[in-house]
Amino acid sequence: MTGPPTGLCGSCRHAREIRNRRGSAFLLCRRSASDPRFRRYPVLPVLSCIGFQPDEVESGGQAGC
Repeated sequence: MTGPPTGLCGSCRHAREIRNRRGSAFLLCRRSASDPRFRRYPVLPVLSCIGFQPDEVESGGQAGC
């Protein structure tokens, strides 16, 4: 995702980039589907999150989600 910094969400396995028809991009927190403590579309940049888990694809492992 290009643009403003995303903080932790940019490297979290639970984040998914969503684009609308006009080309705007948002980060969806997939943890929000099962846990109300997480905002569906968090305000960026996220600097602290109890649900953060590094994306294993970016860190050299295999994706877990």
